[in-house]
Amino acid sequence: MSSAVEVNAPRKTALNAVHRQMGAKMVDFNGWDMPVEYPPSGDRKSGGLIAEHLAVRSGVGIFDVSHMGDIHVHGPEALAAIQHICMNDASKLNIGQAQYSAMLYPNGTFVDDVIIHKMADDDYLIVINAGTREKDFGWVRDNARGFNCKVEDLSDQFTQIAIQGPKGVDLLQRLTDADLSKVKFYWFTHGTVCGLKNILIARTGYTAEDGFEIYVPSDEKTSSMVWNKVMEAGKDLGVLPCGLGARNTLRLEGRLPLYGHEISDSINVWEAGLDRFCKMEKPEFTGKDALARAKEKGVGRVLVGLEMVDRGIARDGYKVLSPIGAEIGYVTSGSPAPFLKKNVALAYVPPSHSAVDTEVAVEIRGQAVKAKVVPTPFYKRPKKT
Repeated sequence: MSSAVEVNAPRKTALNAVHRQMGAKMVDFNGWDMPVEYPPSGDRKSGGLIAEHLAVRSGVGIFDVSHMGDIHVHGPEALAAIQHICMNDASKLNIGQAQYSAMLYPNGTFVDDVIIHKMADDDYLIVINAGTREKDFGWVRDNARGFNCKVEDLSDQFTQIAIQGPKGVDLLQRLTDADLSKVKFYWFTHGTVCGLKNILIARTGYTAEDGFEIYVPSDEKTSSMVWNKVMEAGKDLGVLPCGLGARNTLRLEGRLPLYGHEISDSINVWEAGLDRFCKMEKPEFTGKDALARAKEKGVGRVLVGLEMVDRGIARDGYKVLSPIGAEIGYVTSGSPAPFLKKNVALAYVPPSHSAVDTEVAVEIRGQAVKAKVVPTPFYKRPKKT
């Protein structure tokens, strides 16, 4: 077992010194010392959460997401193991394709949501969340034991940099020999990036925007070289370094779930509204039987979008009230939405209060502040013409 000092020490990505040199405001995020936002500096005339958020919506921003984890599953029965562990149908994937999915407990609640990358017929990479890395790896290792495959934790081998926004493709294309125009959303390729050969380039992200995530060697020298070259190459595109603050508001506008908020070990798939990623027609997967029973029984709460009608910001954990003041649910994530210029939230409420335009209230500092149910996602990126 690690010592108490080791347990309490925040973990650092290979880019930690770079963030600090840039003057980033650092916070503890699930045990990681991570940038939440960057100030204006040097050639960058703007900074802060709102500027970073808007840069991603209209231009390009880059994020250090190396705290995410990576699990390699490979071998003759790798697909069978993935199918057993995850709720989506990985048999539909082509080589070079990625898929949003989730690992479930036997009761149908979430171990974590994940992205599966099919590297080859017997070779898969699972990208997992930062706060659940050790738990997720243990879960995959233990539940893949009955299959002829090998499970490896590659989390510390990669620095993962997300290049997000409509101009992200233009920026990254300047640094790679891969033809990015041929990489569709939720597909990936390998190519030379910043002179580094065979780099995984995935057209994925967590911002509800077009963009890429690149996986480079995790030593500090290489990681900082790539980060600095991306920043330099994107100067004329207005690239901004972006922290966890903007990442959270971007994903909230896109209704992308966050573990511990919209999904958790006490929330099931139907409640979270992730039905389309759950393939009940598969012969089996962990959690399927419980989900079948839960569907037959019906859900007691559903995730909805809220827009504040009166002045106030619904924060995580605030109570949701009926128009007559009865407590009916709670906010899972809430914030001003910088691009939409509204105060929005995601919340669990009973189905009887989930219809669009239903009036509810959020309790803010002891006061009932009026809100209404609105369609989600709050933001959809424009389709290319």
